[in-house]
Amino acid sequence: MNVLDAIKSRREITKYEERAIEDDVLERVIDATYYAPTGNNLPSKDIIIVTDSDKLVSLKDTTPFMPWIADAKAAIVITGRPDISKYWLQDTSIAAGYTWLEAVNQGLGAAFGAIYHAEDAEESQRRESHARKVLGIPEDRRVVAIIGMGYPAEIKPPKELLPREEMVHYNKF
Repeated sequence: MNVLDAIKSRREITKYEERAIEDDVLERVIDATYYAPTGNNLPSKDIIIVTDSDKLVSLKDTTPFMPWIADAKAAIVITGRPDISKYWLQDTSIAAGYTWLEAVNQGLGAAFGAIYHAEDAEESQRRESHARKVLGIPEDRRVVAIIGMGYPAEIKPPKELLPREEMVHYNKF
């Protein structure tokens, strides 16, 4: 699958088949996360791979919007390093996008769990603290996202977008 096809077909998939993700497939998704660019090539992210079903079930309580993570076959948790780079949030966001697209490319369904909450420090603290406790994440890392994945047990139609001419502007707004 080419990148544009992966982008166009990407949907949030929260229902998964009862089969494990093969190691080589998961390693390709991990590589996409690892090789995602960072500002000034600084090591501003850490990647935690979760395949333990008990930990996946525990992660469902990170936010009220992630009950589906309990049924995922794996998750990639992406944390940022504000002490390393002022671009930590951008770097981790790009890595999350690469993760999701490679998951689609590998035939997996994936869903995005937003942990870091830029507009609500208290909520962000609550979410991040839960993930830290479950996964032993150091306090100097910001927990940005958890991407759960598995072989899709559901197929969703393409999203309806605003017409392209309403969103794309050339040379001026």
